[in-house]
Order: sequence, then structure tokens, then C-alpha cells
Amino acid sequence: MRRPWNWRRVNRAVHRDAGYLVAGLTLVYAISGVAVNHRADWNPNVIVAPETRRFAPLPVTDRETMAAAVVTALSLPGLPRSSFRRAPERIELYYDGWSVEADVTAGVATVTRPRERPVLRESNYLHLNEPKGAWTWIADAYGVLLGALAVTGLFVLRGHNGLAGRGKWWVMAGLLPVVLFLLLRR
Repeated sequence: MRRPWNWRRVNRAVHRDAGYLVAGLTLVYAISGVAVNHRADWNPNVIVAPETRRFAPLPVTDRETMAAAVVTALSLPGLPRSSFRRAPERIELYYDGWSVEADVTAGVATVTRPRERPVLRESNYLHLNEPKGAWTWIADAYGVLLGALAVTGLFVLRGHNGLAGRGKWWVMAGLLPVVLFLLLRR
């Protein structure tokens, strides 16, 4: 005998399956969301770890000669794209995406070469919808699924633990930060 249609059973199935479907992407968005929210505090896409290197002191000469001498002393990969002298004994060399700052009389250089953060850079790339195109459709579908997950979640439990009971207070608590923020920002 066929069971009659039960909207609660369908709701639970949709909620469960949508939850499984979006679980992986939700973790990616959650981690990258926290990362990109704090861009002012740190760069979530790259790691910048300056490296101090020493070399035999060099004479102070003209900028081009000093640049070539530092390239040789540090075994750098060819001449830089450009260079700059902040002081007679200090020279900065600029390559594509990285730089070297050297004090030729002290024989000390700082090489600053950013490296991408593996996985996090790619997650941020997707989170911020940098690829556009097809990814926009995937992100929109994800947003719709999250909305469905939220709505179906409201009706999973019944009675005292459901929306009619304590659930309504949790929904209001979830809306409270949004309402307060919008009211207080004026």
C-alpha cells in the first residue's frame, strides 16, 4: 500500500540532501569568508616572508653598476626590471612580483618574494567570484540551496523544539545582529 504524501517527510529529505550537497562548498566559503573579512590585518592570498642575505661589501658607485654588482653578489636571476637608490649606499632592485633591498657597504640584502597561500588563494578566488561566467551560476545555485536549507530547517522539528517553540527565539536571535547593525550604522 502506498503511503500518503507527507510534506514533513519531503521537507526532511530536501533539508538532508541539500545539506549534504552544499557541505563541501559551505566549508570553503566559511573559511575563505573569515580570511577575506580580515584583509586589512593580513593578506589571505599570499605569504610575504622577507629573507635576509649577506654578501661581501661592495663599493658605492653609480646605480647601474651597483645593481649589476648586487645581482652578481646574490646570484640573482638577471638584471631587475628597474632599480632605485634611496641613499648612496642603498639600492632597491625590482623584479616582476618581488624585490631586493641592499645596503652595499654593510653587505646585507633583504629579498622579499611573495608566495601564494595554497588552497586558501583558490578558495578566495571562488568566494569573491573572480572567475565570473559559469562560476556565477554555480554561486547563485549555491545561494538558492542555502536559502532552501534555511527554510526547510525551520520545519524539521515540531512542537516545543520546533519553530512554534524555542525555534522562533533562535530565528529572532539570528536576525537581531542584522537589524541592530543596520539601525546603528546610520
